[in-house]
Amino acid sequence: MSAAELDRAVGLLVRQVGHWQQPRWAATAAGGNASRADLVHKLVQEVANLAADAAGEPRRTVPRLDNDLALPDQLRVVAADLAAAATADPVLAEAAAAVTATRSAL
Repeated sequence: MSAAELDRAVGLLVRQVGHWQQPRWAATAAGGNASRADLVHKLVQEVANLAADAAGEPRRTVPRLDNDLALPDQLRVVAADLAAAATADPVLAEAAAAVTATRSAL
């Protein structure tokens, strides 16, 4: 798994949700009791944790912004951080799998 493949998975998810307005973000995700926004924020936190681990830095809580429309941008940023950390292929594969699973659940 390369950084390019992670970038592709993130791009697919961002294209799927990038045009959503607040009511669509607030809707319940498929097969769960969490909102779509909660699900994507959880993904952002997971990728941020992987990036912190790969860079040898402490994990930090990703802020939940008031506007859910910022979630695609937050995902892009943490994915770029992970790719820049020169991570091993298994870590990139784990991140890409999490992105793909989230995309399917939306």
